[in-house]
Amino acid sequence: MKKFLKSFVFAAKGIKSVISSETNMKVHTGISVFVIIMGLVFHISTVEWLACILCIGLVFTVEIFNTSIETLVDLVSPQKHHLAGKTKDIAAGAVLVAAIMSVAVGIIIFLPKVIHLIF
Repeated sequence: MKKFLKSFVFAAKGIKSVISSETNMKVHTGISVFVIIMGLVFHISTVEWLACILCIGLVFTVEIFNTSIETLVDLVSPQKHHLAGKTKDIAAGAVLVAAIMSVAVGIIIFLPKVIHLIF
């Protein structure tokens, strides 16, 4: 049980490390807070909340994996190598795909509400 609980401490340490050291994670966190506030303001439905939560979780998870991959690549290949660069680019691409998908979901959920509010 003690080992199990320690795993949560290590995981929290990893999340804290990514949030404190990665600018993109800070941006993702800020946008997530904004989305949550807008969800409260517009009283989005349960299904819409689920979509937002899944998108936020997806982007955070992919960003954490990206940071992990970049850190490992830097460790094993401190000198520049085209495969190291390619690996980092692919991982960053995964974050971009998740972010674009999340923006699309946000537009589908919030744009009609904003239009209704304006008109």
